[in-house]
Amino acid sequence: MDNVRLPKGFKTAGVSCGIKKQNKRDLALIVSENEAEAAGVFTKNVVKGHSLKWSMDKIKNGKTRAIVINSGNANACVGSRGDDDAITMADLAAKLVGCKKEQVLLGSTGVIGYPLPMTKIESGLHFAYHKLSKENPIDAVDAIMTTDTFPKQVSIDIDLSGKEITIYGMAKGSGMIHPNMATMIGVLLTDASISSDMLNNALKSAVSKSFNRISVDGDTSVCDMVLLLANGEASNPTIIDANCDYEVFEKALEKVSVALSKMLAKDGEGATKLVEIQVINASDKKSAHLIANSIAKSPLVKTALFGQDANWGRIITAAGYSDATFNPDSVDILIGDLLVCKDGMGLSFDEEKAINILKQKEVLITVDLKMGDSKETMWTCDFSYDYVKINGSYRT
Repeated sequence: MDNVRLPKGFKTAGVSCGIKKQNKRDLALIVSENEAEAAGVFTKNVVKGHSLKWSMDKIKNGKTRAIVINSGNANACVGSRGDDDAITMADLAAKLVGCKKEQVLLGSTGVIGYPLPMTKIESGLHFAYHKLSKENPIDAVDAIMTTDTFPKQVSIDIDLSGKEITIYGMAKGSGMIHPNMATMIGVLLTDASISSDMLNNALKSAVSKSFNRISVDGDTSVCDMVLLLANGEASNPTIIDANCDYEVFEKALEKVSVALSKMLAKDGEGATKLVEIQVINASDKKSAHLIANSIAKSPLVKTALFGQDANWGRIITAAGYSDATFNPDSVDILIGDLLVCKDGMGLSFDEEKAINILKQKEVLITVDLKMGDSKETMWTCDFSYDYVKINGSYRT
């Protein structure tokens, strides 16, 4: 994490403005020195936060200068005041940055149903603006966290037509994680020059293989999104079609997104292990995804993993109610490299070896359908006692 760096032309800051207790950081400001192309993917929950709705509308303009994200108190479900507060927050940031308020995107996460403390946020924005830095953006990452136990950020460098390009990503999320955006916020930044259409294509592709392939508990929230800004500061030939540079960029963006997604799943509330679920040799990708998704969100599977119980029956049962079409009499299941189910039937396997596999911090479950050549992967975590403790008193 010490080697993480921002792309050229970006600055960030993270400060405490008094939303959270104990002087914890709760307000992040991200600024591009020049106008950046912007793309976004947003929660599919019908209920949507006020800051989120602002961003969904303004990102259509295609040009962005800043992102403001507050944590600890979600701007959601507070009526017209929430919309007014979103406008005010964007306007305050715009005046500091020197742009139109429509060029400011917003994020907000935390407990819903309580109005934002706008006086605190106004002073916090001024503080954040004067702390903007091109250095390691760890303060900004810290400021968007809620129940996260560690900050999540990554960057990689690539070459596009002889120009060095940096792609940076930060994310927050620990609970209420599930495909189609959950209680997570991701911000991806790059100095690549790329058209709006191709930027949108790249983001949708990356999200489909990363953020929409993680599940902690099957819930999705109302404020959550992934934003991608590209400011062109690297001066590479602008990517306007699916050429070789685009392919390199798309793969790199996917790599950053997958790395962040695995961090999110690993940091699931109360989690003790990261679990990768691979469904292989399916008749089609839809069936593979339905099964992987069903297993990933099964409380019975996840509690068995926490208890180091190689209860493969829960795995095949979750596959069975996934609505996927497959032949249960041809299914093989492996936990790590240990075959526990062959052709839909249990095997006599080494229980001690199974326990040792399940004690590891990262566990692989493979479901082989033996029906085709399609496959899908999901990342999830186990359910521990602490998940209930954390979520039983989240608001209080």
